[in-house]
Amino acid sequence: MLNAIKIDDTPPRLPSGSTYGEDELRAMQRAMVNIFDRWRVSDVDASTVLGGISAKTFRRWKDGEFGRVNRDLADRMSNLLGIHKALRIIFSDPQTGYAWVTTANDALAGRSPLEIMKGGGMEDVVRIRRYLDSVRGGW
Repeated sequence: MLNAIKIDDTPPRLPSGSTYGEDELRAMQRAMVNIFDRWRVSDVDASTVLGGISAKTFRRWKDGEFGRVNRDLADRMSNLLGIHKALRIIFSDPQTGYAWVTTANDALAGRSPLEIMKGGGMEDVVRIRRYLDSVRGGW
């Protein structure tokens, strides 16, 4: 006799302590794909900035296949969206803002923001966000 097996059809668990809903996380993942494309960031570099997800996983995102998001990844995406927003406020020409990410900057010891964010730590992403927030006058 076969036993019935219950299949769990509940949505994926959200990051512990998350204030983001599943739809918001998917929107953030889609936005990351578009932003990294505009910033001309390679899949490998995007994966590093996103905290070390695999380049294969990031390529899946590009194909619309989104997986689980942990708290660190959700927070990184939130900060990257903040960077994108600050660039749109600071630069009237979007292309100038997009190029800024990969351009050496004297205020960053001659390094590009991308070089700093490729350090891989959350603090590297937050450093760029805080710098831009200070340039644009904070909140």
